[in-house]
Amino acid sequence: MNVIVLSGGKGTRLFPLSREVYPKQYLKLFDCSLFQMCVKRALELTDEENITIVTNRDQLYIVREQLEELNSSNCNILVEPQSKNTFPAILYGIRNLHGTVCILPSDHFIEGKIAQYFRIAEKYAKDYLITFGIRPTKPHTGYGYIKPGERIGEIFKVQEFVEKPDYKTAKNYVTSGYFWNSGMFVFDADLFREECWEFMPNVMQSFEESVEKGYESCPDISVDQAIMERTKRAAVIPVEINWSDLGSFDSIYAILSKDENGNAIKGEYIGIESSGNLVLTDRLTALIGIENTMVISSDDALLVCKREYGEKVKEIVKRLKGDKRIIHPSTIFRSWGYFTLLTQGDSYWVKKVVIKPKRSLSLHSHYHRSEHWIVVKGTAKVLIGDKEYILRSGESAYVPAGIAHKLENPGIIPLEIVEVAIGEYLNEEDIHLFE
Repeated sequence: MNVIVLSGGKGTRLFPLSREVYPKQYLKLFDCSLFQMCVKRALELTDEENITIVTNRDQLYIVREQLEELNSSNCNILVEPQSKNTFPAILYGIRNLHGTVCILPSDHFIEGKIAQYFRIAEKYAKDYLITFGIRPTKPHTGYGYIKPGERIGEIFKVQEFVEKPDYKTAKNYVTSGYFWNSGMFVFDADLFREECWEFMPNVMQSFEESVEKGYESCPDISVDQAIMERTKRAAVIPVEINWSDLGSFDSIYAILSKDENGNAIKGEYIGIESSGNLVLTDRLTALIGIENTMVISSDDALLVCKREYGEKVKEIVKRLKGDKRIIHPSTIFRSWGYFTLLTQGDSYWVKKVVIKPKRSLSLHSHYHRSEHWIVVKGTAKVLIGDKEYILRSGESAYVPAGIAHKLENPGIIPLEIVEVAIGEYLNEEDIHLFE
């Protein structure tokens, strides 16, 4: 079985933790990220070489970093030319595949043995496009619903797909035996392409020419809207698992374990006469007499509100439209490692820079800033102009503006440096590459 992991989605519903280029699937809310949990599920079904991650250019290095943490760097990675929802992402993922394919969204939380249901689906994949239905625990207006129809062995034909309903309708669906739509699929790749040629022929013709033309011609559309709601070959398998799309802070509160006062905590916490709170912070957080409140912090932002107002986070995001803090977190990943902005003023910044073993930054220069590098851990090989240096922990180097320079980690442990940049114009775009 081949597995396609969809990991190109963007989202800020969990701001300030999630950002446009660092969405919820990469957050370490648990022992590992949702993305890493998804890859582990995929590895229960097949080998790394049969797993393909579909992502975008902004998230490519995050994906690589988190795969390395799992020692799963042999997974295939496809970079979308542009983000246009799940339909073109799946088409891209299966473009050169035949046989049974499993589609997994990377931003869902799942507890329970799911692989057994995929094995059941595999038996019917030649004839049906199979999705998986979650038995609702309550009426939910944020999920799509599936109405099961005729039973065929271990699966049900899909009678109807329904988009997100209002509360009254959702309540009726729960009592009428509908399922939540999980967004997971198993099907034969050739069967799926047949249905795509029937319902989206123009897009298919463009994909035949090239991936770029395929994306250009494809509308921003989900696979549900493009195919599943229109095909007569849709089937559903009910699954008994704990599932959530973690689309809100309240859904995180519901999943995390609680202390004796009903507080869900991640981070260092002291509470006095405080109950029913969600605390996700990276620093000591003390609450006194606080109830049913969310305290969410990141390196550069703090959110405090009553839990019942958690959905209004999207209004904060709207007010911050255009602000770079909505787009990027303070840590940015690159092919060689990552850097974290520690502090910044009008004419300076201080960063922590981590370079992986045997990796290097390209030879480059900056027109408008000088840099001072201090090695904190590891060994650095530094080229400044025509002079080369080896720097060890506690040693430093100065790079004047306009001078070509290169930084390399020749060692076998990560190289950590503190970079202090000074200049009248501080921007990552101020770079001239020589290689």
